[in-house]
Amino acid sequence: MKTFHSLTQPLIQWRRTPEHLRAWLSFWVSNSSNSATDAIHHISTDGKTNSREATHRLSPPGLAAKGRKHKSRPPVMWLVAVVSLTSAMGNRFYNQPKLDVATEAPQTIRAPYSASVEDRKTTEEKRKAARTGAVPVLMFDHSLTQDIYQAIEQSLDRVEELRQMGGPFPFAETTILSDSTQRYLRHIKEEEWQSILVQVDRNNAVKPTEPKVELRDRTAEAPNLPLTQAVSELQSYRQLSSPQAFSALIESITLARQGYVMALRQLSELQHAESGYQYDASLLELSDQIWQETRRGITTASKRILTQGIPPGLPSNLLTEAVRLHLSSLISPEAVPVATQLLTNVLQPNLTEDKEETKRRAEQAAQAVTPVMVSIQQDEVIVYAKEQISQADFVLLDHFKLSRREINWQGLIGFGTLVSGGLVIFWLVERRVHPRLRRRDHILLWLLTLSTPLLVIFNVSYTDLPAIGLLVGSFYSPALGVTVVSLLTGLVTFGMKVSWEYLLAGSAAGLLGAWMAGRMRSREELAWLGAVVGITQGGVYLLLNLVPSAAVGAVWYTVLQEAGVSSLAGLSWTVVALGISPYLERLFDLVTPIRLAELSNPNRPLLKKLATEAPGTFQHTMFVASLAEAAARELHCNVELVRAGTLYHDIGKMHDPLGFIENQMGGPNKHDEINDPRTSAEIIKKHVSEGLVMARKHQLPQAIRDFIPEHQGTLLISYFYFQAKQKSEQEDGCPVDEEDFRYDGPVPQSRETGIVMLADACEAALRSLKDVTPETALSMIHKILKARWQDNQLVDSGITREELSTIAEVFVRVWQQCNHKRIAYPKAALNHQPSVKS
Repeated sequence: MKTFHSLTQPLIQWRRTPEHLRAWLSFWVSNSSNSATDAIHHISTDGKTNSREATHRLSPPGLAAKGRKHKSRPPVMWLVAVVSLTSAMGNRFYNQPKLDVATEAPQTIRAPYSASVEDRKTTEEKRKAARTGAVPVLMFDHSLTQDIYQAIEQSLDRVEELRQMGGPFPFAETTILSDSTQRYLRHIKEEEWQSILVQVDRNNAVKPTEPKVELRDRTAEAPNLPLTQAVSELQSYRQLSSPQAFSALIESITLARQGYVMALRQLSELQHAESGYQYDASLLELSDQIWQETRRGITTASKRILTQGIPPGLPSNLLTEAVRLHLSSLISPEAVPVATQLLTNVLQPNLTEDKEETKRRAEQAAQAVTPVMVSIQQDEVIVYAKEQISQADFVLLDHFKLSRREINWQGLIGFGTLVSGGLVIFWLVERRVHPRLRRRDHILLWLLTLSTPLLVIFNVSYTDLPAIGLLVGSFYSPALGVTVVSLLTGLVTFGMKVSWEYLLAGSAAGLLGAWMAGRMRSREELAWLGAVVGITQGGVYLLLNLVPSAAVGAVWYTVLQEAGVSSLAGLSWTVVALGISPYLERLFDLVTPIRLAELSNPNRPLLKKLATEAPGTFQHTMFVASLAEAAARELHCNVELVRAGTLYHDIGKMHDPLGFIENQMGGPNKHDEINDPRTSAEIIKKHVSEGLVMARKHQLPQAIRDFIPEHQGTLLISYFYFQAKQKSEQEDGCPVDEEDFRYDGPVPQSRETGIVMLADACEAALRSLKDVTPETALSMIHKILKARWQDNQLVDSGITREELSTIAEVFVRVWQQCNHKRIAYPKAALNHQPSVKS
């Protein structure tokens, strides 16, 4: 009876969960009777200590993991995937002509009757070229033109102010001093001016009877022509005029020099303040008459040029030449260079694109393209034997139904082989980066993959690759998302007739979304990523059309619009992905970093209820979470999953909070009142089953629910077990079955749940430590972890023996951080009361 009881006990436990029963039955059917007999013979006759080992032997691989361990998928599923994907993406092979373009005609083919057939492909190519090659239509921007006029007037006014500051020019009669001499005297340095005055005085001291050879000799020695001319003209005026007139001339020269210096200083400051404009000092050298003429000429030329319009992108050298030609007929030749520079600095394009008119004319140009017709007479040769078939030949062959359209079985089988190779690549990547995909995950990936060829079949140009990249990257891993998008792009390109510009642009957006989605931790970040994905899709589309296009106007005025639409399409697909992701997460029981972050919010109803009804358990949970998170981060595990799973691992304690010592708050112990170890053990064990009920009621994902039973594994509730043994020995002496005091399990099936089990075991021990060294705490933690290891609680978790030392060190480090020392305040400081001023 004991042997029979130990054999049937596992079945009773598995029957509590229908999933276990179904999995066990499938395993029993699939295995031979010999292996089952061996497992039965392994059970010892005492039925005590070996019943758990027998249970482990009878359990099929992965049963306790509830499908979370990697299992080989049935071939039927992979076969369905290959057939469905080949059927959806290989439609080009269903009605494929054997006599296609660039193939060789097996024989000479003649037209059965006369016909004139439109070559739609060539016609559409020409219409597309007409659309992209349309010249953009420009229109005047009147507000911008007015701004340019105002800028020209402001620039002219500034020059006028500078000239007034510099004084009139010429500042003396040209019969006294020439224009060149007056310019020279204004801009020379003060030392040179004083030197000229000294020379004039010295020459004036020479007697009239003496020959004036000295001046010619000096000039010959230092041939400075402007200096010589200035000295000569001043000397001549001094001899011919009165001293008062000469002094007045010298005074006017001095004033002109001072004004010129001030004008130059103001000009320099103006150039620094307005970096966009360059004012030439030559503007100050023009005579007042020439300046007024130049100002009128600049105004007239600017009106003519702006009336004709300046298109965007006009080269600067062409604009400068146009300005020079206009000014040369209006102003003095000496003012043309400086006026050209002044006006060129202010002028800018005042023509903008009329997008609607450009689009309308582009469409008119496309519609104006005459359909390309291919004509032939009856019995005329379409193509000769062994001759390569051209596009025109194929149009006629297809019209006369001579192209031999049929299912290309060879191509279809080859494409199916290619699809199988793609699935093999996906399987290899899956095993490497995400080896725990369930059947429902494969179904979701299969459905997402099928959506792209279906959209192509319905002639939707903008594929859903951005949405697929975002969903797969956020649901599973960036590597898996990149793999799916890359394989899907290659297969669709090979198997379907699709515009490669649209496909590659969507593929680039999908790759970016897949690579970045796994790093997002909120839906707001995903929304920003969606905007970047849309911009990427539009930018790649623009680049693909920019490179082969020969018409610059087509790129910036026609293709740019299509690129904008492509960006909106990419953004729309990301919006679709964001909208359906919560439903897919629930339907396929997925846990993403975003969903885990949402579940970890302490304001969730279930966590708020835990904090209110079982505050001690809540504090215990928070400390366990601190330990487990630190260890998970150290071992490179899923930290978000560990955090969320830890927060919910003890929610079942809310069914009877006072049954657990952390919630008794120093009150009477409920188990002392019960005084029945078996009943107490059932209360303790019930927090697992009740926790699973609560988790299902609040629709927690399976990955979170797994933490509830697995953090206890099949541990022995030792306190009540030994209490029951002691009570049994004192009363009737009946043996106590250890299995009655163990949790139902399963043991941890992942590194994450194993870490939480160890953190949960060490939490109470670390809290109880007071005034001990870290070495003592580490020794105690090692003993607890060693006990779990020897009890085979970590056998399926994937945690190695070496990693236990790392976990122990992390736990002690976190304990030290939470129990740091504080400065003890003296009693005088605690009893100090502020004095009250009267």
